[in-house]
Amino acid sequence: MSVRTRDTLGGRAAIVGIGATEFSKDSGRSELRLAAEAVRAALDDAGLRPADVDGMVTFTMDTSPEITVAQACGMGELSFFSRVHYGGGAACATVQQAALAVAAGVAEVVVCYRAFNERSGRRFGSGVQHREPSAEGVALGWSLPFGLLTPASWVAMAAQRYLHTYGLTPEAFGQVAVVDRGYAATNPAAYFHGRPITLADHAASRWVVEPLRLLDCCQETDGGQALVVTSVERARDLPHRPAVVAAAAQGAGRAQEQMTSFYRDDLTGLPEMGVVARQLWRTSGCTPADIDVGILYDHFTPFVLMQLEEFGFCGKGEAADFVRRAELPINTHGGQLGEAYLHGMNGMAEGVRQLRGTSANQIPGAERILVTAGTGVPTSGLVLATDG
Repeated sequence: MSVRTRDTLGGRAAIVGIGATEFSKDSGRSELRLAAEAVRAALDDAGLRPADVDGMVTFTMDTSPEITVAQACGMGELSFFSRVHYGGGAACATVQQAALAVAAGVAEVVVCYRAFNERSGRRFGSGVQHREPSAEGVALGWSLPFGLLTPASWVAMAAQRYLHTYGLTPEAFGQVAVVDRGYAATNPAAYFHGRPITLADHAASRWVVEPLRLLDCCQETDGGQALVVTSVERARDLPHRPAVVAAAAQGAGRAQEQMTSFYRDDLTGLPEMGVVARQLWRTSGCTPADIDVGILYDHFTPFVLMQLEEFGFCGKGEAADFVRRAELPINTHGGQLGEAYLHGMNGMAEGVRQLRGTSANQIPGAERILVTAGTGVPTSGLVLATDG
């Protein structure tokens, strides 16, 4: 890999505001309005005005451009605007981009946002229905003709190999689903509030693509989420305890494709997340033992297990037992399986709440939070920490 030493970004920026719409299956309004609502809520939370914002970051997949959202929210001049590619892999990278802009003096207050009608509008789970020709799309030509048309089918290939290699059954994946839904059941903002599940419920849910059952797959959500990033110095004068960006990283592995990296030597891990893990540990100075809460991207349960192993919380093939033993609180908001599927942006908001002490499922004394973005694609991650 190209980055072999600690970078200098850690500790120079912080998340100071979080805001979201309700999470639903039919928002009844445009994606632009969802974005604007989330952004205004995040600014209100930060104690800032639209006029204070001079930077914007979102996903390449978002339908509401930075300039349009800025106009809708009443912002003025912008000196920085950026987008990050690769779907859910962009989540933590939006904050990284914002932190880089703040650290370099390119912008002072940067808003990161994501909004979509992913249930009532374009449903990602329906798979590839139309795709413009592109260089990266060529890889799909090796998978689509053989029936691998949906994200679940792409993940199922790696999931099946994982079970085979380590002699496990699909119950291993159920451990993650049960934990997520347990936290969602006590989170009033979660779509599945009040609806926990058991391992028996997981085993009884229908197959989607073996070995993935319905309860291994994240939900589809309408909604928006935004975060406000500024310097640590400015953050100290704002209403809430800042969530300092102790480390931020992006990662792509060798032979990387979007969800279809089937020609690697080993399908039982996530090399792209391994790249992220090494840089987060270098820059933050943390080890797995230092992390109080893990907010791990959970579009599909098998990739949560693989992430735990890539970050070194446990050995290869041991993550299901690690989750069962509850050695690390994970996805205390309910994750994308339980709270909402917002491409990981709501996970970063939960990390901020844990550091503020305001989570619906607060972990006492939480001071260091690991947050990850989408897996199976080029991805990103954060270590968030209290100030000092």
